[in-house]
Amino acid sequence: MAESRRWLLTGGTVLVLVALLLSGIDPHDRATWVLEVAPAVIALPILWFTRRQFPLTALLYVLIFLHALVLIYGGAYTYARVPLGFEIQAWLDLARNPYDKIGHVFQGVVPALLAREILIRGRFARGTWMVGFLAICVAMTVSAVYELIEWGVAVVAGGGAVEFLGTQGDPWDAQSDMAFALLGALVAITAFGRWHDRQIGRLAGRRGRTPTVI
Repeated sequence: MAESRRWLLTGGTVLVLVALLLSGIDPHDRATWVLEVAPAVIALPILWFTRRQFPLTALLYVLIFLHALVLIYGGAYTYARVPLGFEIQAWLDLARNPYDKIGHVFQGVVPALLAREILIRGRFARGTWMVGFLAICVAMTVSAVYELIEWGVAVVAGGGAVEFLGTQGDPWDAQSDMAFALLGALVAITAFGRWHDRQIGRLAGRRGRTPTVI
C-alpha cells in the first residue's frame, strides 16, 4: 500500500473516530444516532481489512470518509434538525431541512465509484458505457435497500422511527431520496470518471499489473 494512501487511511480513520466520539456524547436521539452512524462504523474495519489485498484509490478513500462525516453529523442532531440544513433551507427558501438529501447524494456517489473501481480492476466488465451503467445500477440497488431498511425500522419501531426516517411530512421522501442518490451516481460517473481512471491506472501500475483504464 503506497505511503500516501496509508496516511490518508490513517488520518481519515482518526478523523471519523473523533467525530464519532464527539457526536456520541449527547446526541439528540441515541437510537437514531446508532442507526445513522452504523454504516461508518461498519466501513472502517472493512477498509483496514482490505487495505493490502485491495487498497482503494485516494479519491475513493476521501469520498468514503466525507460520507462518513455527513452521516455522523446527521446522526448527532437527526437529519431534520441539522443546523447546516437549516442554513441551506434559509438560503434556498425551502419548505424543509434538506440536509438528508446531501447524505443521499453521497449514497449515490460512493457506491457508484466503488462499484466502478471493482468492475474495472477486476475486469468484470469492459467498455465505458457498460461499466458506468453497472456502477449506477449498484448505487441504485444500495439506495433501494436502504429505503427498505428504513421501512423495516418504521414497521418495527412505529412512531419511534420518526427521527430515523426524517421524512418531515413528505409522502414522497423515499422516492426523492432515491432520485438524489441517482443524481449522485450520475455526477460521480460523469464528473469523476477520468480522474478515477488515472488513479486506477497508477494504482494498477504500482502493483505490477497492466492498468485497465476504460
